[in-house]
Formats: sequence, structure tokens, C-alpha cells
Amino acid sequence: ELRKPPKYRNEKRKVTVKPGENKVEIAIPETSLYYMWLSLPALLLGTLMTLFLTVVAVFNGIVIGTFAGVARVIHSRVINLLSGIYVDFIRGTPLLVQIFMIHFGLPPVLGLLFNNGQPIPLNPFISALSALSINSGAYVAEIIRAGIQSIDRGQMEAARSLGMTYRQAMRYVILPQALKRVIPPLGNEFIAMLKDSSLVSVIGMEELVRKAQIIITRTYRPTETWLEVALLFLVMTIPFTRIVARLERRLKVDD
Repeated sequence: ELRKPPKYRNEKRKVTVKPGENKVEIAIPETSLYYMWLSLPALLLGTLMTLFLTVVAVFNGIVIGTFAGVARVIHSRVINLLSGIYVDFIRGTPLLVQIFMIHFGLPPVLGLLFNNGQPIPLNPFISALSALSINSGAYVAEIIRAGIQSIDRGQMEAARSLGMTYRQAMRYVILPQALKRVIPPLGNEFIAMLKDSSLVSVIGMEELVRKAQIIITRTYRPTETWLEVALLFLVMTIPFTRIVARLERRLKVDD
């Protein structure tokens, strides 16, 4: 008599045996919940990598975007032009193309410059972090620019009338007020980058989506695996969405 082990599916199998000694091996798949439980540790490792990539990329993006955003509003045509080209190019091209440009397009260029024409391969982690940081910087630059331009011009004129230079007025008067207004959009940028980071799986970066792809190639069970990935993304994004919404309400009340 064959009995189904616990946590495994009920399946009917037709087995033909011949007289004498027989050895029969039957593979019984796990139930969906048990399979998702077994897959959870590997997916959690991918989740940690996704969070790490997002946090570092957005931090780098804030640094890059602050300089680029300020460069968009200062009185210098050359700097305005350069920052505008950067922002327009990054915002006008898909993130996936930018990842390919860095991971596959940059090695030959580096080889021509430093390795006698031989391509210098890039680690997927370096390529992924670079692409995400540069992409985030362009969007943060527009957030910073909008925040600065939302401050009344009278603030700058008042600061200059007190004897401050343009740089001092920007540093001590304009930017502190603009920072308060850009915090909610920066939170939304973090949430967007958290989801967009899944694109780095195409270059072999083992974050959450790539971990799921590897699991599927071994188990051939895409339905439960992608459902679990979706739930993990949901668990990550919902708390940040609530935090951003609360910040928006609080800052609106303070105004």
C-alpha cells in the first residue's frame, strides 16, 4: 500500500509491475504552499540584494542628482547645457538599454583605453549599481530642480539684499526650504527604483527576480514562484508607500 507523504500533492499514477522483484521510483511534487515555503530562503537572499541595490543606488542618485539639479538652475550656460544633456538622455532612454550600454558596451571602450584593445569585462554587481545610480541621479536632479524653483524668488532676492553671495543664498536659504518639499518625491523615487531594480537580472545579477529564474529552471513551477516574488515585492513596497503618504500629510500640515 502506497501512502502520500504529508505536504505533497495527491496524484494518480499507473504503475505496471512484473512478477518478481520490482523497484519503482515515483516523484511526488510538493503542495503549492510547501513549495513556496521551501523556496523562501533563496528568495529572501535575493530580496536582501534587491534592497541593498536600491538603497545604495538611491543614495548615490541623491548625491548625483543634487549636483545636477543645482546645475540646472545656476547662471552658467555651459553647466546648464551639460546637466541638461545628462538628464534628458537618461530620462529619455529605457533603463534596460542603459544597463546594456554599461555592462556590454563599456568593456570594449575600457579595453581600447587601458588594455590594448582587449575588452575588460565588468562584474554584474558593478554594472547594475552603476546603471541604477546614474538612472536615479537623473530623476532626482529633476526633483531637486523643481524643489528649488518652487521657492519664491523673493527669498533669493532677500538673501542677496542681506549681502549673501549667490552660493551662500542657495546653501543657507533656498536648499533647506527646497529639501522639505522634495522629501515625498524622493520617497516615490525609492519605491520606483525598488521595482525597476528587477531589470538587472538580465545581466546575471542575482537579486530577487534572478533568484526566481534560477529556481524555476530547477523546479519547472513558475506559477508559485512568480506569485511568491510578487508577494515579496508587495511586502517591500507597501511599508514605504505608507511612510511616504504619511510624510506628505505631515509636511502639508506643517506648511
